[in-house]
Amino acid sequence: MKELSTKPYLIRAIYEWCSDSGFTPYLSVKVDAQTRVPDEFVKDGEILLNISHDAAHHLTLGNDVIQFSARFSGVSREISVPVNAVQGIFAKETTQGILFALEGESDKGQAENSIEESGKPQLSTQSSSSAGVKRRFQVIK
Repeated sequence: MKELSTKPYLIRAIYEWCSDSGFTPYLSVKVDAQTRVPDEFVKDGEILLNISHDAAHHLTLGNDVIQFSARFSGVSREISVPVNAVQGIFAKETTQGILFALEGESDKGQAENSIEESGKPQLSTQSSSSAGVKRRFQVIK
């Protein structure tokens, strides 16, 4: 039997934690040919998506794809993101969440992260000194 990826389960867990805590869950997505997002909001091949209950309608956090509809500049758009394109999920208010190793990269493990950047969360899987990302391991109870 094929081993299931933990990634979609971790995305759903952080989404639930954000929702239960009153935080706004954001996805960091590496845009590729299979990703359906508004091109005008893509910067450097990446996009940040608010997937809170208020912003993402008909949200489906599947094992292979994340789908929902959302308004961008007042226009409703259908969004489809392959799970393997998700770079991370985090709470906007606290910047706590999980960064994932990109597909094809060596497995660096998955850790809870705190992103510190002058009020603007920026996710990257680069080393902490070059990306402004401070990684820390924390026991989750």
